[in-house]
Amino acid sequence: MLSLYHDARTPVHTVPAGAKLVVLAVAGTALFFVRSIPWLALALAVVLLLYAVARIPWRATAKQVVSLTPFLILIMIAQLLFTGWQSGVVVGERLLTLVLLANLVTLTTRTSAMIDTIETALRPLRPLGVRPDRVGLLVAMTIRFIPVIREQAELVRSAQRARGIERSTVFLIPLLIRTLRMADQVGEALDARGLD
Repeated sequence: MLSLYHDARTPVHTVPAGAKLVVLAVAGTALFFVRSIPWLALALAVVLLLYAVARIPWRATAKQVVSLTPFLILIMIAQLLFTGWQSGVVVGERLLTLVLLANLVTLTTRTSAMIDTIETALRPLRPLGVRPDRVGLLVAMTIRFIPVIREQAELVRSAQRARGIERSTVFLIPLLIRTLRMADQVGEALDARGLD
């Protein structure tokens, strides 16, 4: 399984996966009630401090921020136009903090530990028809297929560039077809292994 895990021996890495997921959920909820620019800046600073404690390379952090920048700018511009500059800054700080915190959890937690935690948390729901092993498989496949779909998107873009097509919405159709074909192949492989 593909993992973004950054192997290191730090206090952040030693925190159990369940505790990290709980902190992520609580922090994510709490941040939506904070509307103060200085307090959100403080939360962002704390997350960046945790990156330093976890000894995450700054290049990895910068790459995450750069990939998020266009999205953040669009949201901040929309907020600026409709609700004012303060709202734009608050939303930008909030989203950046949440994404960096979620990324920190991913970088400091093994995928297998996350899946085990999710399965353990869902076991009490088994009498209600929830199948923790299936949910764990779904989470594992989702994590695995995000980079695969990105790779497929790059292949489609490369093929379109080779044909002289630049930035076309037609890009989505071949990507969707490739993704559906891949989903069919995975479904057949799961059926062959007895997983309905």
